[in-house]
Amino acid sequence: MPQVIALVVIGAGLYAGYKWVSRTIAKGQRRGERRVTPKDLGTLEYDAKSGVYRPRGK
Repeated sequence: MPQVIALVVIGAGLYAGYKWVSRTIAKGQRRGERRVTPKDLGTLEYDAKSGVYRPRGK
C-alpha cells in the first residue's frame, strides 16, 4: 500500500511540474520574447523537378 501512495504523490508532483512549465512557456511567448520575423525571399518560382517553390535565381 505505501507504494501506491508514493506513486500517487510522484504522479501529482509530475503533473504540477508539467502545468508550471507549460504556463511559464506560454507567459514567455505572450510577452514576445520569441519573435521570429519572416525572411524575405523575393520572387519565387516553381521547380517542377522537386515540386517546391524556390527563390528566383539572379
